[in-house]
Amino acid sequence: MPRPLGELEDAVMSRVWEWNRPVTVREVLEDLRRERSIAYTTVMTVLDNLHQKGWVRREQEGRAYRYEAISTRAAYSAALMNDAWSESDNPAAALVAFFGMMSAGQTEALRDALRVVDVSGVPGSDAPAPEDEGEGTQR
Repeated sequence: MPRPLGELEDAVMSRVWEWNRPVTVREVLEDLRRERSIAYTTVMTVLDNLHQKGWVRREQEGRAYRYEAISTRAAYSAALMNDAWSESDNPAAALVAFFGMMSAGQTEALRDALRVVDVSGVPGSDAPAPEDEGEGTQR
């Protein structure tokens, strides 16, 4: 599991994920400068670090590089959630607490996700619970 991204790493990766195409240091720099004062070399260093950490791949184009995300923000978020959950000494209680923090929209997104994923025995999923299997058949 990767460690969480730092503030500047996240700001850079947010753009790479949002644009969903290979980007240059200059493009990221210009967009970041709308929010903060930042040097070209700082953005270049952050993208190089993200490359070294395996978050982006890069391809040389002339004297510059174009950087592209290796994974999606959704996959990153899922990995963070999985890591936090797996470190709990009581995973069931952690899930109950997490579900209790969810907004109505997040709860609906969870229900939608459970319909997509085959999770046997989970209420809200389309997969039949083990006790429902074979219903209506004689034993």
